[in-house]
Amino acid sequence: MMNRRTFFKWLGGLALSGAAMTGYAFGIEPGFLLRVQQYKLTPPGWPADFKLRIAALADIHAGNPYMSLARVERIVAATNALNPDLILMLGDYAAGHRLVTSGVPIKDTASVCAGLAAPLGRHAILGNHDWWDDRAAQKRRAGPSLYGETLKAAGIPVYENDGVRLEHNGRAFWLLGLADQIAFIAGRNRFIGLDDLDGTLAKVTDDAPVILMIHEPDGFTKVPKRVSLTLAGHTHGGQVRLLGYSPVVPSAYGNRFAYGHVVEDDRHLIVSGGLGCSILPVRFGMPPEIVLIELGA
Repeated sequence: MMNRRTFFKWLGGLALSGAAMTGYAFGIEPGFLLRVQQYKLTPPGWPADFKLRIAALADIHAGNPYMSLARVERIVAATNALNPDLILMLGDYAAGHRLVTSGVPIKDTASVCAGLAAPLGRHAILGNHDWWDDRAAQKRRAGPSLYGETLKAAGIPVYENDGVRLEHNGRAFWLLGLADQIAFIAGRNRFIGLDDLDGTLAKVTDDAPVILMIHEPDGFTKVPKRVSLTLAGHTHGGQVRLLGYSPVVPSAYGNRFAYGHVVEDDRHLIVSGGLGCSILPVRFGMPPEIVLIELGA
């Protein structure tokens, strides 16, 4: 039987362990860690001999002290060091929580992200926070978005229900970007989207394979097999993830689209765990990540 002295030692140890875990979750993992999450695949519709190396960044959520401009610079340098053929930015550059000591203006974030370098360039979409943080756009219920215009001014193309045909080593493919699905706040848990999937797919004019960027992965349920690969962010992998399960996921589908490589009906989706935080600056079991995808591998 445990005596009183042993009990209080156990209780003290538990308290110290809890404090250490809290410090890790609120400090070390969200503020200092960075990993490269790699995927190798040849999805349907993508030629097996067509090799393409893609780096994807999602949910930067710039704001001090967790995602300072200096940290964004380090992420940009780490991404460039991977030598990707193509760099994709999957939205949410705005701070996603109020626990910041000071904001990072989108002009500064865009300037640093303009340093992302790849032979096929860097290409971006917007996320919900980029719209929610723009009070003028919210009032208008329409664009343009401050974040989108600033990224464009820095030389970063932003796709909203649009796309571009790119070529790599003599092979063509389409890169499409869907506008945000919950851009405008219409009430408690009610949103208005700008997304037009059919209109976006209509930009494709030949049989070259298609890569689609979406911010919220819920839109994947409507993506047809014509799209070889869909890339998404938004969920942050739940920010807390244990044994492949995230207790809280900002998705109508829960853990179905929380994180990682999802295959449904021969359609492929990769959901990034993201870089920053929203609601609270906490991560546990889901460190910030750069996604590296090798197609035709």
